[in-house]
Amino acid sequence: MENNLITITALLISFILGGGVSYLLWMQFLRKRSRFIIKEAKVEAEVIKKERIIQAKEKFLQLKSDHEKFINERNSRISVAENRVKQKEASISQRIEEFQRKKKEVDAIRENLNMQLNLVEKKNEELDKMHSKQVAQLETISGLSVTDAKAQLIESLKAETRTEAMSYINEIMEEAKMTANKEAKRVIIQTIQRVATESSIENSVTVFHIENDDIKGRIIGREGRNIRALEAATGIEIVVDDTPEAIVLSGFDPVRREIARLALHQLVTDGRIHPARIEEVVEKTKKQIEEEIIEVGKRTAIDLGIHGLHPELIRIIGKMKYRSSYGQNLLQHSREVANLCAIMASELGLNPRLAKRAGLLHDIGKVPDDEPELPHAILGMKIAERYKEKPEVCNAIGAHHDEIEMNTLISPIVQVCDAISGARPGARREIVESYIKRLKDLEAMALSYPGVMKTYAIQAGRELRVIVGSEKVSDADAQSMSMDIAKKIQDEMTYPGQVKITVIRETRAVNYAK
Repeated sequence: MENNLITITALLISFILGGGVSYLLWMQFLRKRSRFIIKEAKVEAEVIKKERIIQAKEKFLQLKSDHEKFINERNSRISVAENRVKQKEASISQRIEEFQRKKKEVDAIRENLNMQLNLVEKKNEELDKMHSKQVAQLETISGLSVTDAKAQLIESLKAETRTEAMSYINEIMEEAKMTANKEAKRVIIQTIQRVATESSIENSVTVFHIENDDIKGRIIGREGRNIRALEAATGIEIVVDDTPEAIVLSGFDPVRREIARLALHQLVTDGRIHPARIEEVVEKTKKQIEEEIIEVGKRTAIDLGIHGLHPELIRIIGKMKYRSSYGQNLLQHSREVANLCAIMASELGLNPRLAKRAGLLHDIGKVPDDEPELPHAILGMKIAERYKEKPEVCNAIGAHHDEIEMNTLISPIVQVCDAISGARPGARREIVESYIKRLKDLEAMALSYPGVMKTYAIQAGRELRVIVGSEKVSDADAQSMSMDIAKKIQDEMTYPGQVKITVIRETRAVNYAK
């Protein structure tokens, strides 16, 4: 037992001594390590310090170089400015010397003129004395005073002048009578020769070309649903027959035909043809056509040099591209009349810009579809007045078919130029105009019924499609409406053959999955 205690005690003492020695060795190692780290840190700090000093010197040298460069540039600018100032001073000195020299010359001339004026005054005094003596002698010889002699002379001159004036006036009137007709013909012929416009005749059919006949089946759709949707959305009859690689779009309204053509082109290009897609594409195409109409109006006004037009007038001018007057394109006709008016007004010494403006706007009453009972000249005049056009322009528009009295010189010019443009051989066709008017009247008559939303005259006026609102018109009402419209057409309109009236009542339920 005692040996064990001695052994344990010895081990504890050995452990404590070993730990103390180890601790002392470790502390000595740490001291050496810390001194080494401190030494390395000092060396690294010294290196960093030297690098910073070098960078600072380089920065200083760079700043010094930039400063010297700036100073040199500023000195060069200052020297240039000093040279320019010296040149200006020299120029001013030369001008001052020139001015002083001219001043001396002017002073000498003034002195010379003063001397001459003194001589003239002396001469005038002498002449006045001599004139007074001569007048006194004449009064003595004639026995008349100066006042009486003047009165007699004035009376004799009046009688002689009156006779010569009357003779001169008669000569001018005779010459005017002889040359007026010739001069008017010269102005009109010269005006016509200076304007050369191609005559274009509007048709009521547009041919849409396709790559192959397989597309026709897709356009028609299952049981004809695609073609029915396209006809209902555009109001244009789609004729798909045996004509190779072509589809015929038939309709009297050029705007509808263009919408149908562009929509069909987009559908065929895209490849997705179904009723919902057709309606979407037709709506987008209508917006594109509306933008194109505004762009055409702006371009026309810019081409003719006409400024300050109301935006609605610009839109009406753009729609002229899709309107025709007796087969003559309305926009082309209006541009031609505007140029004719400007030339004729210049020949007659009037305002060519005002005449051109009136010529361009003279047929704007043919564009709107509302107020059909008014003549187009009166309607155009009201539109121009509504958008603050000048009274001369408004009068020229309203009087170009003698609906109102002409009170400006521009009005007869517009009337004459309108007749010149429309009377050219081949410019117009009465048949097309009367045909389009009949179709418009057909649509307007059906549109007057309550509950009718849209009307389309198709198949050259042999079919009238009437689209009604399902919430306003029942099935029974649709049947009776079809009969009423047919009877009214029989009683009030003249038409060849027969007209088929189709009343379409459609109910749609639309929801969206979100």
